[in-house]
Amino acid sequence: MTAQTEKLHRYGFMVDRRADKIQIARAIEELYSVKVDSVNTMRYGGKLKSRYTKAGFIQGKTNAYKKAIITLAKGEVIDFYSNI
Repeated sequence: MTAQTEKLHRYGFMVDRRADKIQIARAIEELYSVKVDSVNTMRYGGKLKSRYTKAGFIQGKTNAYKKAIITLAKGEVIDFYSNI
């Protein structure tokens, strides 16, 4: 993501799985006061995990999530470190 941010003005965000592209674009524009050019989304399903412990065999699942790649208009930048 860092290489894409520097070269292509793209930023990655973890978003709510129920959010659509229009809602994501509006939220980013309101939060960071930038112009969003495009939004690409990816949905990741949870993975099954298992391990052996003293208590025996344990199975579980990681959480499912949705990732959004935001492309900003030319000349726009999000400065995440301005409040530090």
